[in-house]
Amino acid sequence: MELKSHWEQVYTSKSAEAVSWYQPHATLSLDLICRLAQDKSTRIVDVGGGASNLVDDLLARDMTEVGVLDISGAALSVARQRLGEQAGRVHWMEGDITTIELEKASIDIWHDRAVFHFLTNPADRAAYVAQVRRAVRPGGHVIVAAFGPDGPLQCSGLPVVRYAPDALHAEFGGAFELLEHVKEDHLTPSGLVQHFVYCHCVLH
Repeated sequence: MELKSHWEQVYTSKSAEAVSWYQPHATLSLDLICRLAQDKSTRIVDVGGGASNLVDDLLARDMTEVGVLDISGAALSVARQRLGEQAGRVHWMEGDITTIELEKASIDIWHDRAVFHFLTNPADRAAYVAQVRRAVRPGGHVIVAAFGPDGPLQCSGLPVVRYAPDALHAEFGGAFELLEHVKEDHLTPSGLVQHFVYCHCVLH
């Protein structure tokens, strides 16, 4: 199945609260972003944000430049309907992160908890990193989370790549300075624990 069709099918056949990566609040991501945001107009993008509640909590903190990018229009629709009138405060982007055209140096904080570990093809990972280098301003922050070394081998029926912090950072290269990494034990709606690694880099 083509990738976009796969994710459209996921979000039209399951509720957003039933998918394994669901979090009532993306507490770790929110804390990292809010610590790094210089002011309310910091330009933030949640890559693969889909139906995530992170955008709700960023808006609740009066952030004014929040973008959500996802390959699935159905996922974005879930979030927009949930937010109601507040959805008008968000920059919604539907597209494949490896090919979508993003404005150069337009992002202060890049956040991804849901995409990078699905990129099993090295060419796709290189395209992703090129997107980050283009879209994030020099001195901007990049937060990428992926399954850790003891995380699952598959997610949503698709293979994933698991990473130790150094290996995840190595995918991005020397232009990205690793400032910190954090581990998270994510409890899925079905009661399983999934191990994530978050890497926080600054782009030079």
